[in-house]
Parts: sequence; structure tokens; C-alpha cells
Amino acid sequence: MAAAKLEKRKAVTLAYIEYVGSYGTIPFDKYIPRLYEWVKKQKKVMPGFYPICIYYSDPKSTPPEKCRTDVAITVKGKANPEGDIRMRKLPAMTVATLSHKGPASEYQKSYDILMQFVAKKGCVVTGPSMEIYAKKPEMVDGKMIIYAKIMFPVKKVTRKK
Repeated sequence: MAAAKLEKRKAVTLAYIEYVGSYGTIPFDKYIPRLYEWVKKQKKVMPGFYPICIYYSDPKSTPPEKCRTDVAITVKGKANPEGDIRMRKLPAMTVATLSHKGPASEYQKSYDILMQFVAKKGCVVTGPSMEIYAKKPEMVDGKMIIYAKIMFPVKKVTRKK
């Protein structure tokens, strides 16, 4: 696992499909290929290389069946939404980020480390968590290995004097 850090992200346009349900049942294998197929049908549109998900709900306080996620890809060019594929701008932002390359069972540990880093840096989280996937999860020695860059949008807390 790489060390946590702060980085600036540029604004991007997302093509996404909303999903409501348990984070453990998100149909990545269905939604991501569908997004890339949709891009192929668009004229003068280039897809990004890595899928991204935005997780709007805290699974510790939200019932699994009500957790909200956007499964997305970045796109460049003028694209038209179609069916359940929608478009939105993700603004430029500063994020706290940590790369997770390990078993799914250690995912919460990565989130906890990143939250500790945010507090140590004097920041607060300003939006939903996001994950960029560098490659597909794979089974290794009977464990699901996830390759993700976890990000929290943040801002510095200014102390009043």
C-alpha cells in the first residue's frame, strides 16, 4: 500500500450509471462494459482509461439496499446521454488519496488510514468518497485482490485566531 497524500484533480466530465444497493453487489462487470460500448457509438468522444465510482452513502449508517453509487468513466468530447447513462461534470478539487492494492478484506483498513491522514493534515472531507480502478479485481490464492485509488475530496480547516 502506498502512502497517503494530497493531490489536485482537474475537472472532468463523467458518463455514469446510478446504482442503488449494497456496495458488495454493484454490477461492475455489466455497467463498465456498457459505458465503453456507449462511448463507441458517440461521435468524437474519447473515453478515459480507468473506471471511477462515487460512493454517496456511508455503509456504516445506511442500510445496504439504500446505498447510492455512480459507476462512471471519464469522457472527452460532446456526448449525449442515453437511457440510464447520464452525464455530469466533476469539478476540480483537492483530494486525499491512498492506493489500495490488496485483499478486499483489508479495504476498511485503507479507508481508516486515509481518514486518519485527513485529520492529521488538518483537513475535512467535503464530499463523497471516490475510487479509481487501475485494473480489474482478481482472485489470488482464494482472495479477491482490489487495485484502487481511494480518494476523499478535502479542504483545509482554517483556525480562527
